[in-house]
Amino acid sequence: MVTADPIEHVIVLMLENRAFDHVLGDCPKVKQKAGHAPDGLNQYGGKRYPQQAGAARRIADDPHHDLPDVMVQLSGHRSVKANGGFVLDYARNYPNLAAPGEVMKYHGYGALPAIQSLAEAFTVCDRWHASVPGPTWPNRLFAMSGTSLGRVKMPNGVLSLNLHWYDQPTVFDRLNEKRKEWKVYFGDTPLSFLLVHQWEPENVARHHHMTHFYSDAAGDPKNFPSFAFIEPAYLSPGANDAHPPHDIVEADLLIARVYNAIRANEELWRSSLLVVLFDEHGGFYDPIHPEKTAIAPDHHTEEYDFTQYGVRVPALLVSPYSPNSVYSELLDHTSLLKYLQNKWGLGELGARAAHAASFAPALQGSARTDTPNSVDTGHPSAEPAAAQDALTGHQAALVALSQHLETMGGEDAAIVAARSRQVLSGAQSQMDAAVDRVEAFIAHRKSNARQPTR
Repeated sequence: MVTADPIEHVIVLMLENRAFDHVLGDCPKVKQKAGHAPDGLNQYGGKRYPQQAGAARRIADDPHHDLPDVMVQLSGHRSVKANGGFVLDYARNYPNLAAPGEVMKYHGYGALPAIQSLAEAFTVCDRWHASVPGPTWPNRLFAMSGTSLGRVKMPNGVLSLNLHWYDQPTVFDRLNEKRKEWKVYFGDTPLSFLLVHQWEPENVARHHHMTHFYSDAAGDPKNFPSFAFIEPAYLSPGANDAHPPHDIVEADLLIARVYNAIRANEELWRSSLLVVLFDEHGGFYDPIHPEKTAIAPDHHTEEYDFTQYGVRVPALLVSPYSPNSVYSELLDHTSLLKYLQNKWGLGELGARAAHAASFAPALQGSARTDTPNSVDTGHPSAEPAAAQDALTGHQAALVALSQHLETMGGEDAAIVAARSRQVLSGAQSQMDAAVDRVEAFIAHRKSNARQPTR
């Protein structure tokens, strides 16, 4: 007799730019599985840089993580056989750094109480790699569609848009085909709008601010979507994505709030799986060299051949059906797609997803009764961030995306012109304009949706 699948809601919280050991390497369960504490090493300039605790909450100099940088980071150096170039790459990109060893540091157990306590209580996936040894956009495209159509480069701002027509089928399309309800909950500028199909009014209407997530989670689970994709706030003020220079504590608070909201609704909790995931490593050290056994998702190899996975990233399966364990099957972001495809009979999403391992074997059929009722949100308040003189690379890319969305926002030309003048006053004004553009785009598209969605 086939047992009914108890998981009716899959909720994915995807954060930014942190490596596995950087976040979870000091967790007791992870150390027990590895048989030792984090003990990786880099050498640079005649000095040894071992892994050590004490990673900073804020890192002003964002470690680079474009494909060429990652290739340097994964290279060997003298007695270090692999992954010996992290300090080298960081120092080359920031020649005046006083402490290039910051990329080797990790957050000691207890420094990030929400994600680390969830790691101790639920399933840690300790071989989940980014799909691409590169930056945010291609990895998020893989998570949502199984391909980046051959692209691995990020835009360099509005003067170098480097935007592409990402018109591939997406997991959202496949859910629509099966009439499965889905929503994207976002902080400020959802990156699901990289995908052309997401611009359809009916799909835009499924995008909601995070306040809606908390109210939906408190309501009747019958009205909660089958699939929820949570995007953090990427821009200041209020950024909680963990992308430097943002305070990683704010991302930990977001994890706590999401878990606590689901856990507080017993009926929703007993029918849900929360996947806590980071899109890529962000230039932070991890000792495990990614395998070169990856499958290209399609014929697109314009900027890369996609045969190597990216660096390991933190990944948790959080559910009453997630045992307290470490799951060591090789996974990447397309493993999420494979799980959803198998679960709901969704259509194909490229060769990588077709051959990916699902994490379904990590789950159990009976519900646990020993899961935490809540996790800690008692961090000390983050100090206000200093005003930015310039955008980070990721923020510049988001501003570029918002400028493209503005062309479809249906706004009066005078408003667009005034906003264009506003952005000349500095980085914060550019971020504010990006949020305004996205809000206008969403409002305009929702007004054209054929019918309301839940």
